[in-house]
Amino acid sequence: MRLQTFALLISGLTTAGLALAGCAGGGYSPALGGGKPQALAGGAGGAMGGITGDAGKVALLLPLSGADAGLGGAMRNAAELALAPAGSPRLDVRDTAGAPAEAARAAAQAIAAGDDLILGPLTAPETQAVAAPAREARVPVLAFTSDPKAAQPGVWTLGLTPGAQVRRLVAAARAEGRTRFVALLPESGYGHLMAQALARACAEAGLAAPGIYFHGASMAAMNALVRQVSDYAERRGPIEKQIREARAKGDRKTANDLAKQPIPPPPFDAVLLADTGEQLAELASLLPYYDVDAPSVRLLGPALWAQPAARAGATLKGAWYAAPDPAARAAFVAAYSAKYGSAPPPLADLAYDAAALARVVAHEGGPRGGALTATHGFSGADGLLALQPDGRVRRGLAVFSLDGKIVAPAPTSIGEAGS
Repeated sequence: MRLQTFALLISGLTTAGLALAGCAGGGYSPALGGGKPQALAGGAGGAMGGITGDAGKVALLLPLSGADAGLGGAMRNAAELALAPAGSPRLDVRDTAGAPAEAARAAAQAIAAGDDLILGPLTAPETQAVAAPAREARVPVLAFTSDPKAAQPGVWTLGLTPGAQVRRLVAAARAEGRTRFVALLPESGYGHLMAQALARACAEAGLAAPGIYFHGASMAAMNALVRQVSDYAERRGPIEKQIREARAKGDRKTANDLAKQPIPPPPFDAVLLADTGEQLAELASLLPYYDVDAPSVRLLGPALWAQPAARAGATLKGAWYAAPDPAARAAFVAAYSAKYGSAPPPLADLAYDAAALARVVAHEGGPRGGALTATHGFSGADGLLALQPDGRVRRGLAVFSLDGKIVAPAPTSIGEAGS
């Protein structure tokens, strides 16, 4: 599970994750659009024209002490950068120490102080502790976790969830004509989240229900599962029979020619995986052995695969993963570095985007109105994001090959495939 710390914006599955890409700044902030998301004038250190009056106060809940204090401090810097323009809400920063009980206490204090919106906390357990008092007070929460179990009406998970990744991968695979999906996933919490995401994405796309299978950690367990799911015996059986018959007749040439003949493809054309590290390397070695490989099958995986360490030793020919386009982060890095003297760490973009969202909606009816769930979404630092009434966040992600090249660009408006 430690390799999950390579995930982009996955702060709910681990205490502090490394990210693949971050956010934009220096004049680029989430914005309400007129049907299509658009950037709003102003940004780090600049005034926003036409905005006057009291924009209220928002709470920022972060681990400012404890093991993740360094990350918490950087995320606070990012939020302050987003709220630098004149007319922004005032920021009420509170320490959670990375503990659910402290997060709940901080949320209660922020609510009592009259804060209109809560930004954070960092992890799923903290978010779940904050959710009850926040909902009771009707104070929205923009949490930094990526665990979809923490999402609920009034509580949005801004981290990159399995659902956002899988939805984009399914759309990209469909675009090249693939419609039959299966998942070969580790028997783990993360594996089950990916399974749920695939089932939902296929249902939303009008596809047949995917075949979902879980494997144990041993090579023997993975071997048995891949052989079974791929129908290898049935696919290879007719050819093996012909080879035996040719050999019985003494026809060695025919037998040798048959042995070189490719077997029919498996009964699916796209496979979702979620393993990393040594376990992924072992699983990946089995797939081509059972003829589960390109071009007949597209391998799909998590954003974790963007980090070479997460797939070390694995041969994943033609594999894809979904993540934000990293090109958007350059402006934010420049603005953050200029102000604080060092580059921002991963996850700082979440705090920047959340604070910038607070700044925008403060002048669009406030966070307790309908501005947060505007149907056209926002143009955020990692691309398109749209907050759904149930707490989910839809994102516009690009699809990458393992060499880092974009094979399908990120959607730029709600309604495009995978958004």
